[in-house]
Amino acid sequence: MDFVGARSAVLAVLRGVSAGDRSRLLHWMRTTNDFDEFMLSNNDVVLRSIAEDLRNCLPIEAMLNSEHLAIKKILEQPEPTVHVDAFLYDDDDIIDSLCEKGKMSRNYCVVCGSHKTAPLEFISHSFSLMELKFLYQYALPDLTGKILVDVGSRLGAVLFGVLHSDICTQASLLQNADVVVMNNVFEYFLDRLEQARAWEFISHNMRKKGSLLVTVPSLEESISNLQTDILLSQWVEEMKLDYDVYMEKDIDREALEQIHLYKIL
Repeated sequence: MDFVGARSAVLAVLRGVSAGDRSRLLHWMRTTNDFDEFMLSNNDVVLRSIAEDLRNCLPIEAMLNSEHLAIKKILEQPEPTVHVDAFLYDDDDIIDSLCEKGKMSRNYCVVCGSHKTAPLEFISHSFSLMELKFLYQYALPDLTGKILVDVGSRLGAVLFGVLHSDICTQASLLQNADVVVMNNVFEYFLDRLEQARAWEFISHNMRKKGSLLVTVPSLEESISNLQTDILLSQWVEEMKLDYDVYMEKDIDREALEQIHLYKIL
C-alpha cells in the first residue's frame, strides 16, 4: 500500500469510529509508544543490532574481570549497585525480560531471608543510545573529515573502531584530534595519582585551538579532588548546550545534563 492509499485507509478508520471514542483514539495515537518500532531510523536499527550482537557475547554485567578498580568502586557504593551498560541495555523492556527470567534483578534483600526489598542502584560506563543521538545530532558540529578520539572507549559505542593503547602514549593523536570524548573515563578505572597524571597529559597535549572536548561529568568535577596544575580558564571554554532540543519521548534529562562540551582556547 502506497502513501496515498495508507492515508485514505487511516482516515476511513477514524471516520468509522463512534464520536464518543474518536477523541480517545486520537489521544491514544498522540501518546502511545506502540508506534515506536515504526519510527526508528536506519541508523537506530544499526546501533540496536550492534548492541544485540554485543549482548550475545558478553556477560550480563558487561564488565571484565580485569576491571578490578571499577568493580571495587561499584562495591564501595553506599547502596547496593550493579553495572548495567546503557548502550547494551537501552530498552527497559530488555531489563524487564531478564528480570522475569531471573538473570537480573532491580531489587535487593534488605534483611536476609525476608521479603523486604529495596531498589538496586544502576550505574553505566557507556553512553546510552539517547545520549549518543544527543551528542551527534545536537551537541557536536558536522564531523565529516574530522578526527574523533574516544578516550576509554570500552565497548566502542562512540566509535566502533579504536586504538587499543594507553592514552598517555598518544600525544600525537591528542594534538591532532578535532573532537575528544571522555565519558566517566578515569574515576572508576585509575587511582588518584594515575587520574592526575592522565589529566595533566591530556591538558598538555590537547591544545589545538577550536577543537572540542566532551566530558561526563564536567571537568570541574573530574579534577576538583585531584592534585594537578591545570588551569581550566586558560585551557578551555565551556559551550552551552540546549538540553531541551531533544524532542523524543521518555528523555532522561538528568543524564543529558551530565554531558559537557568545551572548546580548546
